[in-house]
Amino acid sequence: MFLTNEEEKMANGEYGETIRKSMDILIALGDIYGAEKFVDIKSAQVSGVSYKTIGQAGLEYLEDLASTSEIIYNENGTISDKSGIATISATLNPAGTDLDNWEDFGFPADFARKQVDICNAYGALGISTTCTCTPYLIGNVPRFGDHVSWSESSAVAYVNSVIGARTNREGGPGALAAAIVGKTPLYGFHLEENRKANLLVEVESELERADFGALGYAVGQIVKDGIPYFKMQNKPYEVSNGNLKALGAALASSGAVALYHVEDVTPEFANAAIDDVENKITITKDDIVSTREKLSTADGYADLVCLGCPHASLEEVKEVAEIVKGKKIKNELWVCTSINIKEAAKRLGYLETIEKAGGKICCDTCMVVAPIEQMGYEVIGVNSAKAANYVPSMCGLRVIYNDIEDLLDFE
Repeated sequence: MFLTNEEEKMANGEYGETIRKSMDILIALGDIYGAEKFVDIKSAQVSGVSYKTIGQAGLEYLEDLASTSEIIYNENGTISDKSGIATISATLNPAGTDLDNWEDFGFPADFARKQVDICNAYGALGISTTCTCTPYLIGNVPRFGDHVSWSESSAVAYVNSVIGARTNREGGPGALAAAIVGKTPLYGFHLEENRKANLLVEVESELERADFGALGYAVGQIVKDGIPYFKMQNKPYEVSNGNLKALGAALASSGAVALYHVEDVTPEFANAAIDDVENKITITKDDIVSTREKLSTADGYADLVCLGCPHASLEEVKEVAEIVKGKKIKNELWVCTSINIKEAAKRLGYLETIEKAGGKICCDTCMVVAPIEQMGYEVIGVNSAKAANYVPSMCGLRVIYNDIEDLLDFE
């Protein structure tokens, strides 16, 4: 890779060990993927947060990295970008527990304390500890065409596809390193020529609710790490950001999709259309129904209904509140979201409505990265194809995949 004089100094350790270690990671990635140079980034989103996924070794690595960071101030009193901490907008992926209320949910105490230590280490590195996989809902919102370094699979799919910013599907260490130095290697989806579609997907029926996740799951298995271009029967105004969030999350979990396009909906569709019409698949209503059935590994009653994978928006929390208003839920119910969305839901009365019905809003975590397998549950109800895909393998529990109303049992 070509390095500027300033980048050479960073790589040689002239700005401290934290920046040097970060540059080592990024230069190695650039060499592996054939990047010619670095590009400045506007934001980062860092995965590798839950103690369940990174363990003691990950915690020790973060604490060691934080111990070598040093804050350097500019003459005007602002923090220098050579301080060894993130000075761009940088947020964390979901943790393994609700950081503030882990005891109320019954999370294991030892696990919860380790989780707090992990978040404290990230905080010392300048990463915001608002733990969420939907940072675009709480202020980490790049503009169209911005270069960013994001790592959580559904967030990557959303920021590339729905917002039109540019990122590769980074690993946690790579995104953290990019956050610290404010740069990432210029390759892959950062380059215009790599953002064209390579599979046309014609959807023959209109979709609603959990159908979008089923569509993403079915197509992700076929396209793998390719770029699908969807032609849908739904009118553009019928496809919400929540639908796109669910679609991208499923594409990224059953395949490894980091970018997709929806005709007349997503911002780059006009320049990304596929020319080779022979490279095409058709998805029918029967395909959607079959996929929905395959995503369930259990039927009947769910011990815990867990919504918000990716984390719920305020509109989605409102929807849950309207469904349960004036009722009593037999299942346990968690609505997973960020602390920011929970506070807004509290002000608007949605939290009170959900709690009166017997449910809870759970912050900072989700059913995939939390240690729910240690908490006495056997069957988890989800409306997320991503969660339905990961819960059996990561938690060893059975799942029921369905729309919210069909997952909840009322007295």
